[in-house]
Amino acid sequence: MAYDLEEQDQLDAFKAYWKKYGNTVLTVITVLLLAVAGWRGWGWWQQKQAVEASAAYEQLRQAVQLKDIAKVKAASGQIFEQYPRTIYGSMAALVAARAYYDAGDIKAAKAPLQWAIDTAVEPAHRMLARLRLAGLLLDEKAYDEGLALLSVPDAGSFAGLFADRRGDLLLAQGKRDEAKAAFVDSLARLDRGSAMRSIVQMKLDALGGA
Repeated sequence: MAYDLEEQDQLDAFKAYWKKYGNTVLTVITVLLLAVAGWRGWGWWQQKQAVEASAAYEQLRQAVQLKDIAKVKAASGQIFEQYPRTIYGSMAALVAARAYYDAGDIKAAKAPLQWAIDTAVEPAHRMLARLRLAGLLLDEKAYDEGLALLSVPDAGSFAGLFADRRGDLLLAQGKRDEAKAAFVDSLARLDRGSAMRSIVQMKLDALGGA
């Protein structure tokens, strides 16, 4: 009987607690369940986006191999429109830009590179797009625009390559001393094992060395 009384006391205490806090507990549980469901739904959606973007990117690669510029434009456009926040977006921009460049259409090549600079989720892809777009601007003799594009607070692992491209742009402007300084800076920033070091050194030697 003592056990029954104790059990009844616990039950009464629980009823009192539930009467006071029951609605709050139910609200918290509901919010947690919705959060879990939302998280799982978001994960599923992201996975679905990645799978679809991967398939679209493969179509782009095939179009590039076939040198079918019309299909390159269609496939890359689909990725930019439907999957811009996936890594395939920036990959598609870089691939499409190269395809346009190889086809001799520099104007068309610039557009996906600018898209990558503005939109790419992968920082390295944004930097690579800047570097390549600066190279196209060098071809177009848009030297100041190219230099401005390379003026970023921190280029990270691309700092050596950015300095080399700055040197190219400055040399094209006839600013030999500034170009020379840029190439020296490039050598200082490039990894010791980088294949670019020998190329930059050749440019520097042509200007009279360090």
